[in-house]
This record gives sequence, C-alpha cells and structure tokens, in this order.
Amino acid sequence: MKKHVSSEFPNGQFLRFGVLVICAVVALNITPTVIAFIPDRSRVVQKRVDSGAQSRHRDNGIPIEGGGYRSLMRNGSGKVQADAVKEMKSEHKRKETIKSDNARKRRERRINRPLTADAPVEVIIPENLTVDEKNSIRIGNTDKDSLPNYSEEPEFMRRRLGSQLTGCCYTYGDYAAEDMCGLYGVDCEGGGDGKNEDDEEGDCSQDGLSFIGISFSVNTEDGNPYSYQLCDQFAMESIIDRDYDYVMSMDEDGWLVGGGYKTFDYSGKMPYIDSSHTELVRIGSLDVDKGGTSIAQVYEAMSSVYFAPLNIYPEYLKGGGGHHSGDEDEGDGQVESCDVTLVVSVVEEYDDNQNYSEYEYFLDQLFSALEDVNGGPCMDDRDTDPHVSMVRGLKFKSSYAQYNYMYSSNLEVAVWQAMYPNGVPIGSKSYAAFPPGGSSKREYVGYGNLYFFFDRANITSAFNPNRDLTDDESYYATLYSSGGSDTFYSSVTSVDENMYAGSNDNNDNGDWEHNPYNWKSSYAQHDMTDGWDLPPNCNQEGETFFGIPLSMTSDSKLQSTSSFQSQFDFENIIDRNYTYIESFGTNHGWLVGESIGNGAGSIVDKDTAHIPLFYMGTTNPNMGGMSLSNMIAIAKKIEFGALYIKPAFVFIDESGHLVMQFEADATSAIGYLYDSFCKQVGISWNYETPSNNVGSYTNCAMHAAGDRAAYGCGPDNSNTGGFCPRMTIAYSVEFQSEDHSAAYIQQANNYVDYWRSLYPTGVAVGTNKFCKDGGCLGLFLNRYDLYFVFKPDLGGSWVEYNGASAAPTFSPAPTWTGGCDDPHNFHLDKCFRKRFHPRQSAVAWDSLGEVGQLSVFLVTFMAATLSISIFLARARKRRRKGESYFAFFVRDLTRKRKKIWKKKKKKKSRRKKAADLEESMLGDDGASRKSKRSHKSSRSRSKSKSGRSSSRSRRSRSKSRSKSRMHDSDRNNDSGRPDDKQVGQMDPAQHKLV
Repeated sequence: MKKHVSSEFPNGQFLRFGVLVICAVVALNITPTVIAFIPDRSRVVQKRVDSGAQSRHRDNGIPIEGGGYRSLMRNGSGKVQADAVKEMKSEHKRKETIKSDNARKRRERRINRPLTADAPVEVIIPENLTVDEKNSIRIGNTDKDSLPNYSEEPEFMRRRLGSQLTGCCYTYGDYAAEDMCGLYGVDCEGGGDGKNEDDEEGDCSQDGLSFIGISFSVNTEDGNPYSYQLCDQFAMESIIDRDYDYVMSMDEDGWLVGGGYKTFDYSGKMPYIDSSHTELVRIGSLDVDKGGTSIAQVYEAMSSVYFAPLNIYPEYLKGGGGHHSGDEDEGDGQVESCDVTLVVSVVEEYDDNQNYSEYEYFLDQLFSALEDVNGGPCMDDRDTDPHVSMVRGLKFKSSYAQYNYMYSSNLEVAVWQAMYPNGVPIGSKSYAAFPPGGSSKREYVGYGNLYFFFDRANITSAFNPNRDLTDDESYYATLYSSGGSDTFYSSVTSVDENMYAGSNDNNDNGDWEHNPYNWKSSYAQHDMTDGWDLPPNCNQEGETFFGIPLSMTSDSKLQSTSSFQSQFDFENIIDRNYTYIESFGTNHGWLVGESIGNGAGSIVDKDTAHIPLFYMGTTNPNMGGMSLSNMIAIAKKIEFGALYIKPAFVFIDESGHLVMQFEADATSAIGYLYDSFCKQVGISWNYETPSNNVGSYTNCAMHAAGDRAAYGCGPDNSNTGGFCPRMTIAYSVEFQSEDHSAAYIQQANNYVDYWRSLYPTGVAVGTNKFCKDGGCLGLFLNRYDLYFVFKPDLGGSWVEYNGASAAPTFSPAPTWTGGCDDPHNFHLDKCFRKRFHPRQSAVAWDSLGEVGQLSVFLVTFMAATLSISIFLARARKRRRKGESYFAFFVRDLTRKRKKIWKKKKKKKSRRKKAADLEESMLGDDGASRKSKRSHKSSRSRSKSKSGRSSSRSRRSRSKSRSKSRMHDSDRNNDSGRPDDKQVGQMDPAQHKLV
C-alpha cells in the first residue's frame, strides 16, 4: 500500500505548524497580569519610618492619613491650620509628661514592693521585640535580677499602626488595672464569697461534686445521640418542655434530663448528654491532699459492699426557689427564675425481725468501707434528700404557663405512681460502656445498678447489685418497655391535690405575666447561669452570638481545643492548685479549660474563652429568630476593621462570676462593628428599625436597633446599652475567705498590667494558622462551638467547626502533660481507647444490631443443618456394611478428590489429542503460517513435540493390532495424503475444495 505524503509540508512539519498556531492563539487571548501600585506618599513615609531614617510624624508632626489626619481637616478645603498643629503638639507633650510620671510612680511601687514567688513581677516589654521574644518573658518565672532594664520610652510603647484607620484604647494607655477599676466603677479589691469557718469539717479544704448515685439517663430522638439509655422505667422526656410551650428561657445548659441536646439545636444550648440522676452519697473532692477521696479508694470501697436493687418511687415535680442571679429584686421588672426538680424517694424494705432497712444497711456498709480505705473528710456522711435536678435558672412566660406545666408534668408522674405503687428498680435492657468508646465491647446494663459520677455528665463506673431481680421486680422493671403502660395512661386523668400542693414553692406571688415591652438594652449584659427576659414577638431563647474567640490549645496531648490566639495565655491567671479558690457554685469550673482530676469534680470542658459582642438569639425563624445562613450572609457584608482588644482588669461581677473586663472603646473597630450590627439586625425598639441588604431580621436579638457602642459600659460611655466586652473566667466562684479573694484579684490584675504594657494600644489576636493578620470575628452556636469566622476588611470567611461537638464524657480537656503515656491519665476515655482497641470483628458484629445478628445466626444455623441432612442421607445410601459415619466421610472425601483428579487428567489428554489432530491436518505449511501470526514459547513448542511423538507411538501400536487397518491407512496415505515435505512444496493453486 502506498503512503500519501503532503506536497505542502514535509513529513512531521504539519504537526509542528499546528502546535505553533495553537500557541500563538493562546498567547493572543491571554491578558497579561500587571501588578501596579498607585504612588502615594504614605508608602514612602512608611518605608522611611521602618528603616529608621525619620520619625513617624514628619513635616511638623502632621499625620498623613487616619483619624488624626481627618480630625485636622476643616471645611473640606484640605488645608491644615497652624493652630491645630500647635494644639496637637502641646497635647502630645502633655500626654508624654503624664505618661513618664505614671511610669516613674510604677517603678517606685515596684521597687518598694516585696518580691515573692507567687506574685507576678511587672515587666515593661519594648515594642521592637519579636512576638516569640515577648511571649518567652513570663512574669511568674522571671527573676528580679535577670529582668531587663528597659526604659519606658514613648517610641517603644506606641503601636505603629501605619495605614490602620482604627486602633483601640488610646485614652487610658498609661492607666494600670487598679486605676481602670475605679474608672469603670468596680471594686477590684474583693467581692468574692468566702466560706464560713464554722462549716469547715476536719481537714477538708476543697469542696467537690463527685458522688455515687442512680442514673435516669435516656436516649431520645431529639436529644444528644451520645446519651446513655439507663432508665426504661420513666419517660423523662415527657416531663420537659422542649418546644417552649410554657417556658420562656433557661440557663445555658437547658434541660438536664430528657436526652440532652444535639449540636445545632435552635436554642443553642450546650451540647451535653443527658445527665439526669439522683445523688445518694456525696464523695466530694477527689484531691487527697485537700481532704478528698481518690477514685481508686471509691472503687475499692464499692467492691466490698453488697447491696440489693433499690426501688425508686416518684413523688412529685417541684418548682421554686429564687435563683442566685439577683433577678428577684423588687422593681427590676424581670421575671423571677427558679430551679425545677423531680422529688423521688428510695423505698425502704425490711427483712423479717430487722430494725434497719436494706437501704440504711447499704449506707452503713458504704461509709464503713470508705473509712476502711482511708477516705478523706470531705466525704458527706449525712443523709441526702433524693431528687433529680431537671433545670436551673428557668423563667416561665406567666404564672398560668407555670401552673399548666406543673400540672401536665405531675400528671405524668401520677401515671408513674400508678404503674409502680411500690417503687421500681431503675435500669435498662440496653448495652453501654463506661466510659463510652472504651477498651472492649459494650456490656449489658441490667437493673438496680449504682454509678460513680466524676461529675454530673461523666459516669466512670457501674456497680451491679448482689442479686437478680425477683419476679415482681422484673415485671415492674420491664412494664413500660414492654408496652404495658397504655392502660395506666388511659386510667389516670387527674392529679392528687395533696401531691400537687407541694410542687410550687413560689406560688405566693399571685398571678403575673412576662411583659416583653419592659425589655431593656442593658439586658444584653446577661448572666449565662440564668434565663433571658425575651423581647416582643420572640417565642424562644437562643445562645447564638457573634464574638471574638480567645481559646488556646493546651500543652497536654489530650487537649482538643483549637488555638484561635497566641497573645494571651490565660493559664497564668488560673488557680489550678486551688490556693485561693475553694469551689464553684455551678457544675462548671474554669471556662478557659478544665482538667479531669481537678478535685472539685467540675464538668470537663475544653477551653471556651471568648468575648461575646452581639447576641443573635434563636436560629429558628418560626419562633421569631433568624437562620444561621442569613446571619452569615449579613456578617459577610459588614466591612469592619481589625478588632483590637485590650484587657482592663479582673473582678467579681454582680452575679458572683469571675470576669475579665476589656476596654470598651466606642471609637474602635469593635465599637463600629457593634453599631453596624445594631443598625442591621437589632430589634425594633423606640421607633428605631433595622435595615440590611439581605432582607432578613430577627425578633430575638438582645440588642436594639437604636443601641450604640457609646451607650455601653465604661468611663466614656453612658452605661445604658448592651456594649460591654467581657470574658467570663468562671461562674459563681467561692473563695476560701475574703482575704483570699482580694489576694487572687490583685495577683490577676498584676498580670493584666503586664498585658497592658505589652499591648498599650490593644492587639488584634490570631495565630499563624488561624486569622494570620489578626482581628477576626466569629459566629458561635454557643460558647462551646465556634461555627463561622469572618476576616476584617471583607477579607473572606470560612467555616471553623471543630468536627462537631462531642459529649463531655469524651474528655477533651487538658490533663497531665505526659499524655496517655503518663499513668495519671490511664483512666481517661481517650487513653482507654488508645490502649485497648476493640477488635474489628467485634465492631462489625455490633454494627449489625440485634436484627442483623439474629439473621446471621439463623442463616448459619440453617446452612449447617442442611449440610448435615444431606450428608446423613448420602451416608445411609452409600455406606458400606459396618462402616461408621466418620469412616464413610473420610472415604467419600478421598473418592471425590480422586474423581476430580481423573477428570482433570482426561481433559488434559483431550486437549493434547485435539492439538495433535490440528497439526496433522495443517502440516508444515500451517505451522509456518501459525508461526507468522504469533510466536510460541519454548515451553509450548516442547509440548507440541511431545504431542506429536505420542501420536506416532499410538499410530504404531494401532498398526500392530490390525493388518487390514494398516493397509487401508497406507493406501490412504499413498493416494490421498502427501507427506509433510510434499505438502510444504505444493502449489497453492492445487488446494481446491471438492
């Protein structure tokens, strides 16, 4: 076949030409990217300032841009008046004089102050040091003689903002924390509660919350998926108001019973598991050095105690008792909050001729066992009133709503009373692991168990009773789960008056109703351990807010908190050793990260340090709120500058919480951002309405559209609005004494003075991996979960969600620094999972569930029985006389193998015969054509040769058997079939089909 060659291009040139044409077209269509800058004087001046060739303000000290420049412009003409320049110079000189005088006084105080190991030393750090060099200087670890003697020169202390249009906190840059307390009208010399010396028991110097009790935890569809199912007897979700039909608001934890809360709940409550329980014995502190009892001692004591399943009888639902936040003050106008509890009792059963009940005998045994293991004096050896804490800081919509809630809930309790007239052992037929995700498979829960609670939300061990349930106990324990409760719900239709009479302690207030129009902008400065007073047209509370994240990753390998800033190490103001602190008034400890083994038994939380700026409320639009997507859309359109913050002082606020106040500079970027949020998403109030480009609004924000940062807290503001940047360090702190309270506040404020000297004009927080330029804004679902982040100057935004919130039983908080290699951490959940990995087969088997496991078992059983039946039928038919079934099985198995081998041998011989026949029919010419089509391997050629030799031997044997057949074959070979050589030499034209 001839090849066609183009007459225009040589061979291969056409392809090259096409490539060149394509490159030319692409080059013509690509617009070159040109990087250009508009030449402006600010860049030149900034370059000279950075190189040290000139000072920041040249040309008679006139600023070239920023707030200072705009303040000097008059009438829009652009001319700077000489008197303004002169005034600015004199003002600057006056400030420098005041600053040097204050520095001299502080140096004198520092020299005269005795230096102790616990007291921080005030150090002035120059601005020309790097961030690592600044962070390396720590007050508590620095020797007085080794401190650098830096002079407090103004050039060092002034932040060079460059082209920054907004800074922070210039006015009070030279004030110490003690001075700032007076400017804000706060007493920083104390305020904390000290314990009563009469209440001190023995050598117990620390209260604790660990205890032994009974769990009523349930796992529900609307609750936290990590919640345990430990109570099949009481439908706890039936006595809570999750839909806000009667309830207006609660504290940040929400309902403690009924399944807990999911993440992304509309209410924004903390995503905790169900922690419902009743406490039987308070262990208290776990710190042996402070009079506590260790976990190992508790386990050893419980191992020697024998107890029968305890029967629990529900009494009634109780609501009342003013909360500690102070909202019950007369004339304030806020709705009083209360705590709601379910009162239960332990049914005391007596054996024959016994004066002590089984429950009393168990308590005596337990206290004796704890004494035998040298339990500490912090253990509570007094009787407790069994109850289930359901919610704290709850506010009802009205007295009528409170009455209806109490009636409906007590009606449910009345049904339980009818079902269990003599009480019921609490338990479940489910499976659970303590702690969850532990070393081995989940174990059967059972009935009548007692549990050790490290804190309210952390069960670390279960203790089984010494006997099984009786028939009557088993009937009542499984009555609800087996579907036998329908008749009781239909028969019980009212509540006993005697039972309901004790369910309201604060029923003396008469009829009342929440007035939403009594709402004030100052309510935004809220106590998170109490409920909100909601504004008009808002039907559900919410904890979602915009703020500044300040949490940090701990040195512990077990800490899962992300680092959102590296400028403030709040660990330096935390009393981990409880030198000053005695206990906390809530189940939460240090909000900047609590440790397991903290002694006080506080909930093990990760670092949740933050500054809330603007509370958005619920994310449920059907209840008056705004969806998360609309919140994000609005925040993306707000152009705010880098958010600079500066700590002012540490104090105890009016609710008893330990708080760090930041300077409330209404002219800073934070103040501008607060004003923008109020204008765009604040609620309509006093004839002011919000306006934004998204067209989405909320009735549940805790800030008014007319509110401004200038109305907030601080010496330069009017103290009537909601702007007040604060960070809560701990809730309801209780000190060992008033002197300890004052000493702690002074030590903390000494460190605040260090930060104020380090950042005289504030700092935009961030890290090398998070918000590198600093000053970002965050959208929080609650204080636990940072969801979305916005960079300043419309620099972008992204989702910053920490892999979803896990239940607090997955201890994410800092512990001993050795991680899981340290024996102190062996009991932690993560270390259990790391040391004892569950087998993959066990995980796969558990994933099938009960139905899947039963199906696999049935299929396996049917397959096995079918195989056995087939074998028996075959054995009866083919078994020899006197032969056993096993011998037949062996013989049948070997016979099958022989048959399989013979079949394979026959197939191989047939293939060889077919190959020999093909070669004999084709001859040499066919072989040559086959060699042209493909190359045979040496092995295949050797096989073909052996095949031909074997065929010759078979033909020779056939000749010896029959002479007539030999003559016929020779005749055929001579007449009709040429030999191989003749076939190879024949003309192709002679091959004709006849």
